[in-house]
Amino acid sequence: MPPSPVDIRALLTAYLDRHPAERGALAGLLAALDAPGAPTSRTTLPGHITCSVAVINRDRRVLHVLHRGTGLLLLPGGHVEAADETLLAAALREVAEAAGIPAAALALTPEFRDGPIDIDAHDIGARPARGEPAHQHYDFRFVLHVADDAPDVTLQAEEVDDAAWLPFDEVSSPTLRAKLIASGLTGVVRPVSASAVIHDGHGRYLLHLRDANEPIWAPGTWDLLGGGREPQDSTLRDTVIREVREEAGLDLADLTSYAVDHVIGTDGTRVSIKLFTGLWRGDPSALSLAEGVMVAWVRPEKFPFLTMVPSTRKLLERHAAEHPAPAAGAGAAVGTRAPATSPPGTVPNIIGVHLYLERDGKVLLGRRHPDSAYAGGAWHALAGHLEAESATAGLVREAFEEAGLVIDPADLDLVHTVHLVDRPGGRPRIGFFFRPRQWEGVPQVREPEKCVGWQWHGVKDLPEPIVAYTRAAIEGIQAGRVYTELGWAR
Repeated sequence: MPPSPVDIRALLTAYLDRHPAERGALAGLLAALDAPGAPTSRTTLPGHITCSVAVINRDRRVLHVLHRGTGLLLLPGGHVEAADETLLAAALREVAEAAGIPAAALALTPEFRDGPIDIDAHDIGARPARGEPAHQHYDFRFVLHVADDAPDVTLQAEEVDDAAWLPFDEVSSPTLRAKLIASGLTGVVRPVSASAVIHDGHGRYLLHLRDANEPIWAPGTWDLLGGGREPQDSTLRDTVIREVREEAGLDLADLTSYAVDHVIGTDGTRVSIKLFTGLWRGDPSALSLAEGVMVAWVRPEKFPFLTMVPSTRKLLERHAAEHPAPAAGAGAAVGTRAPATSPPGTVPNIIGVHLYLERDGKVLLGRRHPDSAYAGGAWHALAGHLEAESATAGLVREAFEEAGLVIDPADLDLVHTVHLVDRPGGRPRIGFFFRPRQWEGVPQVREPEKCVGWQWHGVKDLPEPIVAYTRAAIEGIQAGRVYTELGWAR
C-alpha cells in the first residue's frame, strides 16, 4: 500500500518547520496533498511525489548515477510504486535497483533520521511518446550514510550508464548542495539508539520480552532495554538512562560504555546502537513495566531456547564470556545467598512453580524426556525452580521459556500447594500450582532436552505414567482442595 497523505504531510510539516521560507515553493505539493488523487501516483497531475537518496560515503562524497534517458548525473531515485509503504522505502528501493546497494548497507543519520534533508519542486517536460504532459515532480530527498562493508556499486544497465561519487560542493542539485554543506555530515555511520546490558555480576542478564503482533522492531523477542535518541537527550548515555526508566521503571545512573553494535531496523536499514553496561540485583517482578510483556533474569545457557535477534544473542554471549560467573562457593547474587549458619534442625525446601492450564475440561501436560534426571518419560505439569524472583514471575518466565506461552503475572491465581518428600531421605519440596485467567500463544516444545511434547488430557482421564504429586494436585483442584501433603511419615 502506498504511503498515505497523512504520513507524507507529517514529513512535510516537520520539514517546513525547519525551512519555513520554502512554503511558497512547495505550495503545489501542499495542494496535491489536499486533492482527491493519490499524491504518489505518476498519473496524478499537475504534479506528484518522487523520492531520491543522497548516499554519503566516509570521504563525504555523494553517489550520483548517470541516467541514460536524460544524460544527467543525478541522485538515485524515481517514482513511488504501489508496494512502497513509505517514501523512505521507495527511496531505498531505488538505490538498490539503480546502484545495487541494499538497505542493510545504509544507515540513517542522527540529524535527519527518516525525514528528508531536502524537498525540491522541479518541472518535467512533456513526453508524447509516453503520453505524459508537462508536469512537476516534488522530490523528497533522504540522506543516508553507506557502511564501510557495503558492496561495490553495481549499475542497472537498462537505465544507468555510469556512477560517480561527488563532493558536497559538486552535488547536482543547488538546494541539496547548500543543505549538505551546512549539515556537518561526515559520512561516518554513528549510533542513533542506545541499549543497556544489565547483569547481576553472577551470570544473569535482565532481558525484556517485547510485545508480539505489534508494528515494532523485533516483536515477540527477548531483547535489551533501550531505544532511540530523543531531542531532549544530550548524549546517548542520557538516552539509555531515560529508556530504561521509561520502559521498566528502573533508575540506573551508573551505566558505562561497553560497545557499538548494529541491527537491521524495521525499514531495512542498518541501525547503529551504542551499548552500555551496568549492575543490578533486584527483583524484576517488582519493576513497573510500561512497555513489553515482562522482564526477567536469564542465564546464558537459556539463550539458545529464547527467541532473540541473532546479533543480541551474540553480544550477550560475548559479554558472558568476558564476565564469567563466580565459581561455586564464591558467593551468590544479592537475595539468593543462604545464611552462613542456620538454626539447628533447619532443612532448606526446594520451591517449584507449576502451571495449571485447563481448556474445555482438559489440562496441559508435557511428556518428560526419557533421559531427564527427574521423572524421565513421565507426564508432568509445566514447571520449574525459582531463582531470585517471585513465584509468579518465575512461572511466567518458565511458561515462555518452555512452551512459548505469554502470561501476565497479574492473571495468575494460586489454586493448589503440595508439600512433599518424594523419596526417603530426599529434600522436602513445595510446589505452587497457579492457574492463569488468560494467556497468549500455543504450546510449543522449546526445551526438547526436558520435554518431548505437550498434550491436552482430560482431567478425569489422566495419562500414565504421571508424576504422583502432579496427579494429586490436579485431583485436589478438581475437588476444591487447596493443599496436599505427600511422602511425610505419619
